[in-house]
Amino acid sequence: MNVTLLKALLALVPTGLLFSGSVVLISRGKTVWSFLQLIGAACLVIVALTHLFEALDMFPWMHWGVEDSLGHYLDLSSAVLGLALFPTGYLLHALATQHA
Repeated sequence: MNVTLLKALLALVPTGLLFSGSVVLISRGKTVWSFLQLIGAACLVIVALTHLFEALDMFPWMHWGVEDSLGHYLDLSSAVLGLALFPTGYLLHALATQHA
């Protein structure tokens, strides 16, 4: 089995769990913080999916794994947004819940 494919499939498990938990959280109460978590988790799922698409050679016009390509910038921007929005939403949700 392709190592990149295995890594992508393993990355989909925790990101899928984060996304599912964020959906449950936003369904219980629609707040800005839970929305930030949901968007951040979705971005992290996109990162895992880009690596899956790279391993399976899907959408070759995206030039996965090549610098200065559309696939590279999709992966990079999703990773940055996911790593910024999810923890921010989690922290602010936890602080808002603690004070309530």
